[in-house]
Amino acid sequence: MPVVSAPDELALRLPGVLDAGQLLRSADYLARSQEDTGAVPWFPGGHTDVWDHVECAMALTVTGLWRPAHAAAARRAYRWLAESRHPDGGWPAKFRQGVPATGLREANHAAYPAVGLFHHLLVTGDTAFAGELWPVVEEGLEFVLALRGPRGEILWARGEDGSPGDHALLTVCASVHHALRCGAALGERLGRPRPAWTGAADRLADLVNDDEDLFADRSRFSMDWFYPVLGGAVRGEAAHARLAERWDRFVVPGLGVRCVDDQPWVTAAETSELVLALAALGRTEEGVRILREVQHLRDGDDGVYWTGYQFAEQVRWPVERSTWTTAAVILAVDALTATTPGSRVFLHTWDG
Repeated sequence: MPVVSAPDELALRLPGVLDAGQLLRSADYLARSQEDTGAVPWFPGGHTDVWDHVECAMALTVTGLWRPAHAAAARRAYRWLAESRHPDGGWPAKFRQGVPATGLREANHAAYPAVGLFHHLLVTGDTAFAGELWPVVEEGLEFVLALRGPRGEILWARGEDGSPGDHALLTVCASVHHALRCGAALGERLGRPRPAWTGAADRLADLVNDDEDLFADRSRFSMDWFYPVLGGAVRGEAAHARLAERWDRFVVPGLGVRCVDDQPWVTAAETSELVLALAALGRTEEGVRILREVQHLRDGDDGVYWTGYQFAEQVRWPVERSTWTTAAVILAVDALTATTPGSRVFLHTWDG
């Protein structure tokens, strides 16, 4: 079904930070970067990975309510997923100009289309499109569940030779938890319930909350700090306590969020993802403040976001403008303002 443009007065904006026109200009970069196949690479001419591709598709779905070309680009992006997947339901970890560059297939890549396609259904109401792409969700999540370890954790990848990885990662399992919840919710709406996915998500939530030592140590990365909250595995007071515990390690006042705690480097994507976690906890004022602080990475000429800033050397680094960074900012604005129904995917309120 065609996407119906929303009234201008409902346009996505974050007062005092970004107006509707600025956000649409930012999303234009995602549409311009899209390849003829439908893939959205990291930047024009760069490589594509499925997780970041889906992040871009979600941002285009949001802005597609006001710019139909973006809605069409999002649909092309999701259809590319159907055409590019491996026979086992996963996706090569990297594509270059539409050609797989590796046989490695990562769990979080295979899971994330469930989040994106549920988000698309919430925004557009297009059940026919969701039904068309349902095999992408189902086969992707079954690929992921085939990587379960002995305690229900998800091993991080399947190698080129088909062998499973030898460890689980906290951020990956938190992201998979989110995807299983979204996949199950999508299935319910399509009359295809998958209670086993909910059970697997429940088990992952228990592990994330109660047995963090099970996962390989990546605690220097801010993602391991906030993603259990962003992905909905850690909720309520435990989530507030988790963010408070490592706040000063990762948040640089006035600049944004570090990617890793031992380098003087903030990134717009990690900052926006922390904002998503804050929005899920109802801490919108903090989220607005932090998203405002990272606007130093916005290119004033065209509204595109630089990936990061090395504040000891006072230089942008890497010298690239990654599509998924701009996408994360757009999704953070939507979550803070709850402008579109898709925001409920990150607010974890789709049942309410």
